[in-house]
Amino acid sequence: MSDDTLPVTPDLPDSPVHTTGTDHITIWGSNAEETIAFYRDLLGMPLVLRQPNLDDPSQTHLFFDTGDGRILTFFVGDRPSAKGQRGGVGAVHHLCFSVVPEEYEKTMRALEDAGHHYNVFDRGIFHSIYTRDNNGLVIELSTDKYEIPNDRRGEVLAKAQELREADGAEYAKDEHLRGAIEELGLEVVEHDLPDASAGVGGLK
Repeated sequence: MSDDTLPVTPDLPDSPVHTTGTDHITIWGSNAEETIAFYRDLLGMPLVLRQPNLDDPSQTHLFFDTGDGRILTFFVGDRPSAKGQRGGVGAVHHLCFSVVPEEYEKTMRALEDAGHHYNVFDRGIFHSIYTRDNNGLVIELSTDKYEIPNDRRGEVLAKAQELREADGAEYAKDEHLRGAIEELGLEVVEHDLPDASAGVGGLK
């Protein structure tokens, strides 16, 4: 079975282990000052824990709450922030964090005021702002176009995939997401978001 014929479904696979969510992600950081300035002071993630890196006490381990109790951590030292990230197999392409629709345009203004370049895209099933952190890592800030209950998100996306395939569309679009919400009997609540470039693209 080729990759593009594997079933897309919210059902748990027949695997020996089933994870229960993302506990934390850890990034090699530069220094505490610039890391805190971006993640706490600009993006508003509380710094909830600071302690030595238990594998290398010469470094500090910073813990940020991303907004839903999921944690993002950094190993930092006395290093200058980097100009950019090197890609390649196994590298992190980007991190994505959620913002509420009501804060979407305010988020763009805040990035601009802080001197961070950004791009905005209508991704069909959500809207995304792309920027970079102090080390050049691509950061995506996404917001939902429609209200989707967290406990039904996988189900809605799998249904949107089903509708996309039936439509022969290249990627899941607004009509597929809306159709999925309707077919699953959920209330359709659309958010008022600004116009943005559609489909493909990234941070330039």
